[in-house]
Amino acid sequence: MDHVIAQLREQVLDAANKKNTILIEGGGTKGFYGNRAPQLASSCVALKLSGLRGIVNYQPTELVVTAWAGTPLQEVIDTLAASQQILAFDPPTFGAQATLGGCVAAGLAGPGRYAGGPVKDYVLGTQLLTASGNVLKFGGEVMKNVAGYDVSRLLVGSMGMFGALTQISVKVAPKPQEVCTLEFDLDEAKALALCHSWRPQPLPISATAWQVTEGASGCLRVRLAGAGAALKAARQKMGGQVVPELQAFEYWAALREQTLSFFAAPTLWRLAVAPGTPALNLGPTLIEWGGGQRWVAADLEALAVRRVAERAGGHATLFRQLFEGAIPEQGVFQPLAAGVLDVVNRLKHEFDPQGLFNPGRLVHGL
Repeated sequence: MDHVIAQLREQVLDAANKKNTILIEGGGTKGFYGNRAPQLASSCVALKLSGLRGIVNYQPTELVVTAWAGTPLQEVIDTLAASQQILAFDPPTFGAQATLGGCVAAGLAGPGRYAGGPVKDYVLGTQLLTASGNVLKFGGEVMKNVAGYDVSRLLVGSMGMFGALTQISVKVAPKPQEVCTLEFDLDEAKALALCHSWRPQPLPISATAWQVTEGASGCLRVRLAGAGAALKAARQKMGGQVVPELQAFEYWAALREQTLSFFAAPTLWRLAVAPGTPALNLGPTLIEWGGGQRWVAADLEALAVRRVAERAGGHATLFRQLFEGAIPEQGVFQPLAAGVLDVVNRLKHEFDPQGLFNPGRLVHGL
């Protein structure tokens, strides 16, 4: 891949010399996410990473895979599946062209994040092409390798604002021995209370999702994953109806990829809130992660919905708009607190002093 890296370096240095901005392009499946990128014009350069493709190193016994950033995410998932392993954070692809680099840069996780944790917990090492044309290496391919600042985690969810990811090492997990989905007919308040009551208990819950079905009633689905004995004990303790295996598989895949009818709404907000937060009453809602993530399909005023999120100990993101419309004055993401914004500004200046990469995509105006 040396020749591909060399070509990318030349593009970056040329853009820096001409004072052009750089729009990083992977598979394009998450182009809707984040603040709108400026239209590609003479002052913008598209940095295409599709040439950086392939798995560099994968030893199943080490539970780590290293691949180039342009490697199709599905290729990584299929390679792991052949060895009965998975990406525990259950990333959405939103299309066959999704790449590993885009997965890490966006930092999005699926239903499995409830038990698996966020993307940043699994990124062990990265390589980053910076505005100076250098490829910087952070972390490595083993669990305990971090001395000083863990820059690899900083790059997760950074939307390319610090540079272009070129190579990534990710910790993987064994595939669960068994999986089972339970279903409960409950309204929102009862579903939230039940999920919260399960949190301190040693139950093998890997995902939860609640959605209204008719009127105030709704359906809570809970996915269990682990050893057969643990699942049997959990089913006896929790109750509920067992969902047929194929139906359950299709449901969780549709939830992860947002192909459920709920996600066809013109405007979609994502709210992260503290555990135990009651119903927010903002509109049609789908709830994941034991109540920690709320999807709201409603055209809401940004300031109002963000105040609700803040009172719940979290934040709100205008995740997607199907139609071109006005975005919030301070961008689609919750504005950063002054102290945090100062740190991000300094980091941006260190990595990308000319402001070349993905301007404003993550932080409005930066």
